[in-house]
Amino acid sequence: MVAAVAAAWLLLWAAACEQREQDFYDFKAVNIRGKLVSLEKYRGSVSLVVNVASQCGFTDQHYRALQQLQRDLGPHHFNVLAFPCNQFGHQEPDSNKEIESFARRTYSVSFPMFSKVAVTGTGAHPAFKYLTETSGKEPTWNFWKYLVAPDGKVVGAWDPTVSVEEIRPQITALVRKLILRKREDL
Repeated sequence: MVAAVAAAWLLLWAAACEQREQDFYDFKAVNIRGKLVSLEKYRGSVSLVVNVASQCGFTDQHYRALQQLQRDLGPHHFNVLAFPCNQFGHQEPDSNKEIESFARRTYSVSFPMFSKVAVTGTGAHPAFKYLTETSGKEPTWNFWKYLVAPDGKVVGAWDPTVSVEEIRPQITALVRKLILRKREDL
Protein backbone atom coordinates (compact mmCIF):
# COMPACT_ATOMS: atom_id res chain seq x y z
CA MET A 1 0.00 0.00 0.00
CA VAL A 2 2.76 2.46 1.00
CA ALA A 3 4.67 1.63 -2.16
CA ALA A 4 1.57 2.25 -4.30
CA VAL A 5 0.98 5.66 -2.68
CA ALA A 6 4.64 6.59 -3.11
CA ALA A 7 4.52 5.54 -6.76
CA ALA A 8 1.38 7.60 -7.33
CA TRP A 9 3.01 10.68 -5.77
CA LEU A 10 6.09 10.15 -7.89
CA LEU A 11 3.97 9.98 -11.06
CA LEU A 12 2.07 13.15 -10.08
CA TRP A 13 5.34 14.96 -9.35
CA ALA A 14 6.84 13.84 -12.69
CA ALA A 15 3.72 15.00 -14.56
CA ALA A 16 3.84 18.38 -12.80
CA CYS A 17 7.49 18.81 -13.75
CA GLU A 18 6.78 17.98 -17.37
CA GLN A 19 3.89 20.44 -17.55
CA ARG A 20 5.92 23.44 -16.38
CA GLU A 21 6.57 25.75 -19.28
CA GLN A 22 10.13 26.63 -20.13
CA ASP A 23 11.25 30.12 -19.18
CA PHE A 24 14.33 32.31 -19.57
CA TYR A 25 15.95 31.12 -16.34
CA ASP A 26 15.96 27.49 -17.54
CA PHE A 27 18.87 28.22 -19.90
CA LYS A 28 22.62 28.20 -19.37
CA ALA A 29 25.18 30.58 -20.82
CA VAL A 30 28.94 30.96 -20.72
CA ASN A 31 30.00 34.07 -18.85
CA ILE A 32 32.55 36.52 -20.26
CA ARG A 33 35.36 34.63 -18.48
CA GLY A 34 34.43 31.26 -19.95
CA LYS A 35 32.50 29.68 -17.07
CA LEU A 36 29.18 27.94 -17.74
CA VAL A 37 26.46 29.65 -15.70
CA SER A 38 22.89 28.54 -15.10
CA LEU A 39 20.59 31.52 -15.58
CA GLU A 40 18.57 29.88 -12.79
CA LYS A 41 20.75 31.89 -10.39
CA TYR A 42 18.82 35.01 -11.47
CA ARG A 43 15.37 33.50 -10.89
CA GLY A 44 13.46 35.51 -8.32
CA SER A 45 14.88 38.82 -9.51
CA VAL A 46 14.08 41.10 -12.43
CA SER A 47 16.47 40.94 -15.40
CA LEU A 48 17.06 43.25 -18.34
CA VAL A 49 18.72 41.13 -21.04
CA VAL A 50 20.64 43.18 -23.61
CA ASN A 51 22.72 42.33 -26.67
CA VAL A 52 25.62 44.76 -26.40
CA ALA A 53 28.35 45.99 -28.75
CA SER A 54 31.45 48.08 -28.06
CA GLN A 55 31.65 49.97 -31.36
CA CYS A 56 28.03 50.99 -31.97
CA GLY A 57 26.54 54.47 -32.09
CA PHE A 58 24.31 53.38 -29.18
CA THR A 59 27.22 52.09 -27.05
CA ASP A 60 27.95 55.12 -24.88
CA GLN A 61 24.34 56.06 -24.15
CA HIS A 62 23.27 52.50 -23.38
CA TYR A 63 26.28 51.34 -21.36
CA ARG A 64 26.08 54.45 -19.15
CA ALA A 65 22.34 54.06 -18.60
CA LEU A 66 22.55 50.29 -18.05
CA GLN A 67 25.29 50.72 -15.44
CA GLN A 68 23.30 53.45 -13.68
CA LEU A 69 20.26 51.15 -13.62
CA GLN A 70 22.37 48.33 -12.17
CA ARG A 71 23.80 50.71 -9.57
CA ASP A 72 20.35 51.99 -8.59
CA LEU A 73 18.37 48.74 -8.56
CA GLY A 74 20.79 45.78 -8.37
CA PRO A 75 22.03 43.25 -7.61
CA HIS A 76 19.60 41.65 -5.14
CA HIS A 77 16.34 42.43 -6.95
CA PHE A 78 17.58 43.35 -10.43
CA ASN A 79 20.38 42.63 -12.91
CA VAL A 80 21.33 43.77 -16.36
CA LEU A 81 22.49 40.63 -18.21
CA ALA A 82 24.74 41.70 -21.09
CA PHE A 83 25.40 39.43 -24.09
CA PRO A 84 27.95 40.83 -26.56
CA CYS A 85 27.03 40.19 -30.18
CA ASN A 86 28.90 40.83 -33.44
CA GLN A 87 25.99 40.16 -35.81
CA PHE A 88 25.00 43.75 -36.53
CA GLY A 89 27.55 45.85 -38.39
CA HIS A 90 30.42 43.78 -36.96
CA GLN A 91 30.49 46.24 -34.05
CA GLU A 92 31.71 43.73 -31.43
CA PRO A 93 34.82 42.27 -33.14
CA ASP A 94 37.02 41.91 -30.06
CA SER A 95 37.65 38.89 -27.85
CA ASN A 96 35.64 38.33 -24.68
CA LYS A 97 38.64 39.47 -22.61
CA GLU A 98 38.92 42.71 -24.59
CA ILE A 99 35.14 43.29 -24.40
CA GLU A 100 35.14 42.86 -20.63
CA SER A 101 38.18 45.12 -20.23
CA PHE A 102 36.55 47.83 -22.38
CA ALA A 103 33.23 47.70 -20.50
CA ARG A 104 34.79 47.68 -17.04
CA ARG A 105 37.45 50.31 -17.82
CA THR A 106 35.24 52.71 -19.80
CA TYR A 107 31.90 52.36 -17.99
CA SER A 108 32.81 50.70 -14.65
CA VAL A 109 30.34 47.96 -15.55
CA SER A 110 29.36 45.84 -12.55
CA PHE A 111 26.52 43.85 -14.13
CA PRO A 112 26.96 40.26 -15.32
CA MET A 113 28.44 39.89 -18.79
CA PHE A 114 28.40 36.77 -20.92
CA SER A 115 30.49 35.47 -23.79
CA LYS A 116 29.83 36.75 -27.27
CA VAL A 117 26.78 35.05 -28.82
CA ALA A 118 24.58 35.13 -31.89
CA VAL A 119 21.13 36.50 -31.08
CA THR A 120 19.35 35.80 -34.39
CA GLY A 121 19.29 33.11 -37.03
CA THR A 122 19.90 29.38 -36.82
CA GLY A 123 22.99 29.83 -34.63
CA ALA A 124 21.23 32.05 -32.08
CA HIS A 125 21.81 31.24 -28.43
CA PRO A 126 18.83 29.23 -27.08
CA ALA A 127 18.07 31.93 -24.48
CA PHE A 128 17.73 34.51 -27.27
CA LYS A 129 15.60 32.13 -29.31
CA TYR A 130 13.31 31.93 -26.28
CA LEU A 131 13.27 35.73 -25.86
CA THR A 132 12.47 36.20 -29.55
CA GLU A 133 9.76 33.52 -29.67
CA THR A 134 7.97 34.61 -26.51
CA SER A 135 8.13 38.37 -27.14
CA GLY A 136 7.49 38.14 -30.87
CA LYS A 137 10.37 40.59 -31.35
CA GLU A 138 13.70 39.58 -32.88
CA PRO A 139 16.76 41.80 -32.52
CA THR A 140 17.54 43.73 -35.69
CA TRP A 141 20.45 45.69 -34.22
CA ASN A 142 22.61 46.06 -31.12
CA PHE A 143 21.14 46.98 -27.72
CA TRP A 144 17.78 45.23 -27.94
CA LYS A 145 16.41 45.04 -24.41
CA TYR A 146 14.20 42.26 -22.99
CA LEU A 147 12.62 42.68 -19.57
CA VAL A 148 12.31 39.35 -17.76
CA ALA A 149 10.13 38.97 -14.67
CA PRO A 150 11.25 37.05 -11.56
CA ASP A 151 9.38 33.97 -12.86
CA GLY A 152 11.39 33.96 -16.11
CA LYS A 153 8.61 35.26 -18.38
CA VAL A 154 9.32 38.05 -20.86
CA VAL A 155 7.22 41.11 -20.05
CA GLY A 156 8.67 43.63 -22.51
CA ALA A 157 11.04 44.09 -25.45
CA TRP A 158 12.45 47.26 -26.95
CA ASP A 159 14.72 48.15 -29.84
CA PRO A 160 17.80 50.36 -29.40
CA THR A 161 15.96 53.57 -30.34
CA VAL A 162 14.04 53.25 -27.05
CA SER A 163 16.34 54.53 -24.33
CA VAL A 164 16.89 52.83 -20.99
CA GLU A 165 15.47 55.98 -19.36
CA GLU A 166 12.19 55.50 -21.27
CA ILE A 167 11.71 51.95 -19.94
CA ARG A 168 13.05 52.66 -16.45
CA PRO A 169 9.52 53.22 -15.02
CA GLN A 170 8.43 49.71 -16.12
CA ILE A 171 11.58 48.16 -14.68
CA THR A 172 11.26 50.08 -11.42
CA ALA A 173 7.59 49.11 -11.07
CA LEU A 174 8.45 45.43 -11.53
CA VAL A 175 11.28 45.64 -8.97
CA ARG A 176 9.01 47.51 -6.54
CA LYS A 177 6.33 44.82 -6.92
CA LEU A 178 8.97 42.14 -6.23
CA ILE A 179 10.21 43.91 -3.09
CA LEU A 180 6.67 44.37 -1.75
CA ARG A 181 5.88 40.70 -2.37
CA LYS A 182 9.06 39.65 -0.54
CA ARG A 183 8.11 41.89 2.41
CA GLU A 184 4.66 40.30 2.56
CA ASP A 185 6.29 36.87 2.69
CA LEU A 186 8.30 37.79 5.81
